[in-house]
Amino acid sequence: MQVTHKNGLEVESKETSFSQLWNRYASNWPWFVLLLLLAVGAATVYMRYAIPKYESTARLLIKDEKKGVEDSKGLESLNLISTKKILENEMEVLQSRTLIKEVVNNLQLYAPVYEERKINTWMESNKWLSANAISNWFTKKGISPGGLPAYTTSPITVKAQSPDSLREVKKVPFTYVKNEKKVIIGVDSFPINEWVATPYGTLQFEPNTRLQDTAYVPGGQFYFSLEKPKKAIADIQNRLVIASASKLSSILNLSIRDEVPERGEDILNTLLSAYNIAMLKDKNTLAANTLRFVEDRLNHVARDLSSIENRIERYKSQQEAVNVSEQGKLFLENVSANDQKLSEIEMKIAVLNQVENYVKQKDNKSSIAPSTLGVTDPVLSNLLDKLYELELEYEKKKATTAENNPLLASVGDQINRIKPGILENIQNQRQSLEASKANLANTNSSYTSVLQTIPKKERDLIEISRQQSTMQSIYAFLLQKKEETALSYAANVSDSRVVDKASTTVAPVSPKKPIVYAIAVIVALALGIVWITLRELFNKKIMYRQDIERLTAHPVIAEISQDKTKNPIVIGGANSRTFVAEQFRKLRVALNYLGINTTHKKVMVTSGISGEGKSFIATNLALSMAMTGKKVVLLEMDLHSPAISEYLNIKSEVGISSYLLGTREPEEIIKRTEINENLFFVPAGPLSGSPTELLMSSRLPELLNYLDGIFDYIIIDTAPVGPVTDGYIISPFCDATLYVIRHRHTPKVLVEQIDKNSKVNILKNMGIVFNGIRPRGFGKHHYGYGYGYGDGYAYKEKRKKKTSFKPV
Repeated sequence: MQVTHKNGLEVESKETSFSQLWNRYASNWPWFVLLLLLAVGAATVYMRYAIPKYESTARLLIKDEKKGVEDSKGLESLNLISTKKILENEMEVLQSRTLIKEVVNNLQLYAPVYEERKINTWMESNKWLSANAISNWFTKKGISPGGLPAYTTSPITVKAQSPDSLREVKKVPFTYVKNEKKVIIGVDSFPINEWVATPYGTLQFEPNTRLQDTAYVPGGQFYFSLEKPKKAIADIQNRLVIASASKLSSILNLSIRDEVPERGEDILNTLLSAYNIAMLKDKNTLAANTLRFVEDRLNHVARDLSSIENRIERYKSQQEAVNVSEQGKLFLENVSANDQKLSEIEMKIAVLNQVENYVKQKDNKSSIAPSTLGVTDPVLSNLLDKLYELELEYEKKKATTAENNPLLASVGDQINRIKPGILENIQNQRQSLEASKANLANTNSSYTSVLQTIPKKERDLIEISRQQSTMQSIYAFLLQKKEETALSYAANVSDSRVVDKASTTVAPVSPKKPIVYAIAVIVALALGIVWITLRELFNKKIMYRQDIERLTAHPVIAEISQDKTKNPIVIGGANSRTFVAEQFRKLRVALNYLGINTTHKKVMVTSGISGEGKSFIATNLALSMAMTGKKVVLLEMDLHSPAISEYLNIKSEVGISSYLLGTREPEEIIKRTEINENLFFVPAGPLSGSPTELLMSSRLPELLNYLDGIFDYIIIDTAPVGPVTDGYIISPFCDATLYVIRHRHTPKVLVEQIDKNSKVNILKNMGIVFNGIRPRGFGKHHYGYGYGYGDGYAYKEKRKKKTSFKPV
């Protein structure tokens, strides 16, 4: 993209956006180096004291009905009492507080033991440091400055009698005396393997079975902490990750990260063990309840059968009724068959009544459903199984979720919807059984009428024998079911299997050195960029050429860098080949683009406020033009605060003010300079009380016309246009105006007003000179136009001390 003057001529090319950003930040490299050193140092300290974490993983196979995992036929025939598993439900169960609480209590994770670190001793020796504050900060960042986990290095473990009522303690130092088998806390000593009352509750100190022989160092400094089991449970829940191996697999991958590999493995293995035990406990409870129901019915039938047998014995002995006729036998067989059917119906009705009571009395609480022995309807069995699974799922979700959880409410709704279906099924079966019972009763009535023809003794004996046969059939049926249930109880197996026990990675998974250092570098660079950006964003002064081009439409025709020599004359003699001298030569060439030549020769130099270097620009520009062999005159028309006379070491006894007052003629106020034979100078003369009104004299254009006929170029230094209007008075008589803006000195608001003021007070054919630029940041080289960064040149326009110069 080209930046052009209004006449269509190219002034200069903008750099690309990347180059602009690079130039903006690259020259501040020492700040970035410092931030990088600090960040890398902080990362090194972090890596030095951060406790590495290892990842332990285990795999568990779940017999999920949806994923096609089934038992073999033989095992299925033995495992008559089984429940179907859903993979997602088992994932929630594994993360439940109930199971993890068993892990915390079994491994005593509520009382972790630590070993003191050297950094803790160092902090205590530096009393001016807040050890607690530093420790808290390190803890938040994943560093434990207080101690290293002593899960496998501590000589003892701490067990609480009542973990839920523990009082939290952050640090309890102790010493273990191996020979005496005592634990010393402060001035108190406690034996091991005994419950003892301590200031922190009833505790038991046990030898650490996980202690490695090479890990324990006698005399080591240890301490333990006590915390609520809820915190340890929440910590494990946050770190435990359970995920399915794949969409079609019923294998769960369990993983956890821990500072101690052995502890991570123990947590996973204990969790898997607790899960399997809980599953077997549920199945055993179901089998035990079923077996109890069958035994109760069997005892009741046994008592009835024994009573009937005694009755037969008494009847035969009293009535001497031993043999019966063939007709009686045939009748007995028929009646016995009907009576057996009636008994089965009665039993089914009794089972249906128990199931109905079970359904009606339930309140979404998981317990064992009564047995449906004898009831052959598969619909009722499926509905009861589904009800039991839903209630079991309800109890599991209730243990891990809030009562108002949508998932919990959804399961409750399913339970409420399935109950009416079960009751309706029971009612339909009961009606069917009652009809069958009535039919059998009618059949028995007909048999009874036939029985009246049989002798009374034989009839009585047949009735008693019929009851005996019925009870014997029921007794045999219940014995069979009892054995089947007992066999299933004995052969009860878990619905899950551990595929891989917990195993830990050899290398730590965090912190990873490349990532830590990469983050440190990124943070350092980001801080540096943010700091530089904010510093420049809140700066109200002109910082970049882009600022000028954004605030005004007038072109920037030249940039002048800061001169560190503090010399107001930067061109000529030994300074002819300096960087600043070359920039003035570029300014001299740039005047051609404003139309300045031997015909249009008058150039006015002004600025917005004082201190922007307009006199510096005017003086060196005039000297640069004089070095080309052209006759140049420099006019000191800043009648408020003239400075060029001091730069050139020329007395200002007479000058422009003298001419404008009519006391001197032009040839009397023109003076030759010692710097260059082609450079002439017209000083300001004695200061007047009303310089602005003096410049409005008709003698001013006469003076300029006179000089126009003698000199090739006329350079006019005027007062700033911000505080006074001198520049607006002189500009109409000139051919071009150089408006000086000083880097990091000129307010941005003043540049914004240039275009607004030009609508009323015109500065003729204006071009902008960006003055006082120094290399950005700490660099010693310029990075092209417009991207300097500095305070400008160091001299003042109005010097307190005079400086003398030798002729060039």
